[in-house]
Amino acid sequence: MLPYLVLGGAQLAVGAAAIFARYALGGAQPIAVAAGRLTIAAIILLLVSAIRPAREALTPRVRLLLFFAGVAMAIHFGTWIASLDYTNIAVSTLLVTTTPIWTATYDAVVHRRRLSHAALAAVVAGAVGLVMVVGFDRTPPPFRGHDLLGAGLALAGAIAIGAYFTIVREVRGALSTRTIVTHTYTWASVGLLLAATIAHQPLPAASATGPWLGILAMALVSQLLGHTALNAALRWFSPSAIAFATLLEPAIAAALALAIFHEAVPAPAIAGGVLLLAAIGVALKEDRLAFSTDM
Repeated sequence: MLPYLVLGGAQLAVGAAAIFARYALGGAQPIAVAAGRLTIAAIILLLVSAIRPAREALTPRVRLLLFFAGVAMAIHFGTWIASLDYTNIAVSTLLVTTTPIWTATYDAVVHRRRLSHAALAAVVAGAVGLVMVVGFDRTPPPFRGHDLLGAGLALAGAIAIGAYFTIVREVRGALSTRTIVTHTYTWASVGLLLAATIAHQPLPAASATGPWLGILAMALVSQLLGHTALNAALRWFSPSAIAFATLLEPAIAAALALAIFHEAVPAPAIAGGVLLLAAIGVALKEDRLAFSTDM
């Protein structure tokens, strides 16, 4: 039960990120928002490490892997948050959750892992449910003409986070979750701060309450709670399973949009959400069986 509670709680926290990001983007630019989110999270983790130092010994290879994982995370957040400036939350969240396609392809090609019939059926059902939840692109008029750019940025974010989980899986057995996220969040923060400087996207002014509240919520809730729990879930699930579970994010974002922005959810979307949850449950069960067999 604990593995599913950890993964489910992580998806709830991460699913709220799009709502927080929309508030933050009201007064700040995307790379700056991403940099603020990761920097706050990294500072907190570095302070914790200063008080309670980790005892793991990191080899040069592990340090290099953590560096590349941090770069992948920086690309993920930089591109995904930027996509919200060019398309709506539904489309952006839909495309950024295509990560299972890339991680499953990696597993099939590199590790020659075959999917069971139940897992394949779950992927198909999940895709159908996801389309029903998100619906068609209803991007507001001001964003029209940039749909392809927004879609491309969201897809880049999906591939990047898939690469992150795949890299982290290589060091997961030797390092604690705190050590992994401290290093990767810090490298991601450094990369995003450098990118924000090059792109001339400064952090919002201290008096900009709205953007900072959005950034703080992303850092404390979505990043420290959500993404850290996703890292911890690698103890029980493969990168493909965790990536597949992110299909919950559009449903969570839609529910929060209904509560906060009073956006109506049509009946087909509700039916799609039920189908999506069922598909995710089957996929997680099948993946855990395959993962335990591989071990």
